[in-house]
This record gives sequence, structure tokens and C-alpha cells, in this order.
Amino acid sequence: MNTILSGIQIISQIQEVQTLFKLVLIVFLSGFVGFERSSWNKPAGFRTHVLVGISAVLVMICGEYLYLKTGADPTRIPAQLLSGIGFLGAGTILRDGFNVKGLTTAAGLLAVTCIGLAVGEGYYLGAIIATAVVYAVLSYSHILSDKLEHFNYIDLEIFSEGSKEIINDVKQVLIDNNLELTKLKIDKEKNINCLKVMARYKENLDMNEVISAIMKIDAVNEVVEIKEG
Repeated sequence: MNTILSGIQIISQIQEVQTLFKLVLIVFLSGFVGFERSSWNKPAGFRTHVLVGISAVLVMICGEYLYLKTGADPTRIPAQLLSGIGFLGAGTILRDGFNVKGLTTAAGLLAVTCIGLAVGEGYYLGAIIATAVVYAVLSYSHILSDKLEHFNYIDLEIFSEGSKEIINDVKQVLIDNNLELTKLKIDKEKNINCLKVMARYKENLDMNEVISAIMKIDAVNEVVEIKEG
């Protein structure tokens, strides 16, 4: 038994085996976060998060390798990675009318990068705990925020044959459902007419009823609810 344990310990200390273990672990950890983003149909999903996590692990391993070979500062390459990940995160952030979308996904990519650095350094427990916390925040924080916020908001894009003509009808639907209009804009950048509406409410709201009421307006072709993240 002792011989077997000794053999396992020796194998686990081989650099190539450690590298393989780290890469497999980060695929699971970053993929776990990536699946959550994919479930919300976000621009950076499973594959993006896994590739970012793998890159972070390899960067950390390369930093340690250079340190052993040349004595170079092992933190220089990881530091550059944290700066560079901002460009990738910026690609997921979009400004659409009143909204800035993709900030949460960009922050998730940064979190996965840090998790990958932790795995690359061999801090496995910290990486696993961080993954669980990140997933919990992404998946369940809206439950707490809904209870704490005094107002809830809805954000709609209404596509129609003539946006100006339906404004009064849309306002009436909001009034009938106890919604307070906060922002209203006609999008002139798109080839089709798009009316952007943001409203707030205090009580529970059946979004399906609101959308159905708006769809009953003669000139309306489509209603899209815009969600955060």
C-alpha cells in the first residue's frame, strides 16, 4: 500500500502530470461559469470562458517555467494577462439605446481569468471556492436584488410599422398595468421602426400580459424584452 501511495506521489510531482491536471480542472471550473452565461444567451459562453481559463493557467505555468529557467519575475506575464483581458471583456459590452449590456459577462471573464491563475499557481481550493461563489452570484443574486430594490424595471423594444403612431397606445397599456414610464425613444438607426420603452413598477407584474396587450395594438409587429447582463 505504501509503495502504491509513494508511486502516486512521485507521478503527481511530474511537471507534465501537474500541467494536465491543472488544464482539466480549469476546463470544469471555467466551463461551469460558461454554461451559466450560455443559458442566458450571452455573447461569451462556454467556449469563450473555457479558452480564457486555459489561457490563464498556461500563462501562470509559463511564468513559473521562465522563473525556474532564467530567474525572471514570474508575475510579469500574469500581470500583462490581466491588462489584456480588458480588450476581450470590452468586446462583450454593447451600448444599446438606454442600456449598456454585457458588463456582467465581461466581469465573469475577468473572474475566470483570476480562477485560471489560481489553478496555474496550484491554489486549487481557492479556485474551486471562487468558482462556486461566482456561479452563485451570477445565478441567484437577482433574487436578493429584487427584494432590496424599491422599484422593478422593464425594458422593451417594440417593432412596428410606425413608431410615432403607437406611442399613445403603448402609454395606455403601461397605465392600465400600473407601470410608470421612465424613458421613451424612437430608434432611427435601424431600417425598421423601433420604439424603446423603459418603465418601472412596485408590485408583481405579469410580463406576458403586458407584452400580449402591446401586441394587440394594430401596428405592432414584435415586442422584445431586454434583460441585463
